[in-house]
Amino acid sequence: MIRRRVVVSGRVQGVFFRDTCRRQALAAGVTGWVRNLPDGSVEAAFEGAPDAVDRMVKWTRKGPPDAVVYDTTVTDEPPAGDDTFTVLPTPR
Repeated sequence: MIRRRVVVSGRVQGVFFRDTCRRQALAAGVTGWVRNLPDGSVEAAFEGAPDAVDRMVKWTRKGPPDAVVYDTTVTDEPPAGDDTFTVLPTPR
């Protein structure tokens, strides 16, 4: 079990990035969360089997069809024990 946090910049808000990410994560059996950030980027945390988490990280480098991803930053984290994948509100 591994966990990675990803911050994706580019044209990634208003293109169904979060909802598509949620559906992809559920299909991959990955837990965690995704949210928009105030600066226009998207942040996500993926937790699960290494191959499934790697698949999600790879997916964020392209995103849904209308997204234009400029950069993806990936950070390893200790597993948090999430039991599902959710869309979180944008932090203030």
